[in-house]
Amino acid sequence: VQLQASGGGLVQPGGSLKLSCAASGSILGNGAVGWYRQAPGKQREPVATITPGGSTNYADSVKGRFTISRDNAKNTVYLQMNSVKPEDTAVYYCKLSFVLVDYWGKGTLVTVSS
Repeated sequence: VQLQASGGGLVQPGGSLKLSCAASGSILGNGAVGWYRQAPGKQREPVATITPGGSTNYADSVKGRFTISRDNAKNTVYLQMNSVKPEDTAVYYCKLSFVLVDYWGKGTLVTVSS
């Protein structure tokens, strides 16, 4: 299984960005998918997760601003980021958890700056 995160870039504070996590094969719909981020000098932290049934969970720091969603037909999970803040600057990674195995994709850099 290969995952690829994309959609990162430079965005101004208060702006929006949509990240995508695409998977090879068709197992994405059968596993829980999470977005994580790692800022410079900090540990990787969870941002949002979505279960196969569509239940979602968010870190307190992004609640009300970020939305995770999935399109199983496209084998893709999205992270809609609204009202971004400078502290959202990080490399964002997606992770698929399936049958007790975690698959990580390469990250995509999000920079929030004016």
